[in-house]
Amino acid sequence: MDAGCRITQTMRLRDIDYTLYLVTDRGLSRGRSTAEIVEAAVHGGATCVQLREKDCTTREFVEQARAIRDRLQALNTPLIINDRIDVALAVKADGVHLGQSDMPLELARAIVADTMLIGISAESIRDAVEAEKGGADYLGVSPIYATPTKTDTAPPLGLEGLRQIRAAVNLPLVGIGGLNHDNVGDVIRIGAEGVAVVTAIVAADDPEQAARSLRSVIEKARQP
Repeated sequence: MDAGCRITQTMRLRDIDYTLYLVTDRGLSRGRSTAEIVEAAVHGGATCVQLREKDCTTREFVEQARAIRDRLQALNTPLIINDRIDVALAVKADGVHLGQSDMPLELARAIVADTMLIGISAESIRDAVEAEKGGADYLGVSPIYATPTKTDTAPPLGLEGLRQIRAAVNLPLVGIGGLNHDNVGDVIRIGAEGVAVVTAIVAADDPEQAARSLRSVIEKARQP
């Protein structure tokens, strides 16, 4: 890839819209396929999708990621892979999201260079500041509230914790953890660029309508 292509790719990735960031969870899908839920959510207003798989083989992960990538490319929506840089590279995803116990940011950046985004989970101001210094592209600030979908997290930050991180860094912030129709507006009003949701869409009776409703709340919260 020549320098011009790298610059174009980097600029395109920096323009990603984090407004409504769907994180998948096969265990909450109520028998529906992840691809089905993803497509419905994007039609309803989801702007970014993170594929999270903890209990399948690498081959299954790659096959599912490739299929979802193809659907999302047709919908002009970015795909981010949770944890697995190898899978992200294999399917040419738009990015990878890393937690505090995953591969260190500097090693991940050395591997992917500018070919994809790297998002970092920030559970404290220190996490956020170090990630910004290390070259992260965005932060998943978590958990805002307690959530049953992830039990290996730090104590909830609450809105005040999010406010403090917003004041400490300039990176795009995506709030995650216990977010739903009733509280996503608060996260946006604090200054986050987006909200990440799992249960509120994946487990909904109608994922498309759930996404549409969440997007409406978000857009209203952005109004002066």
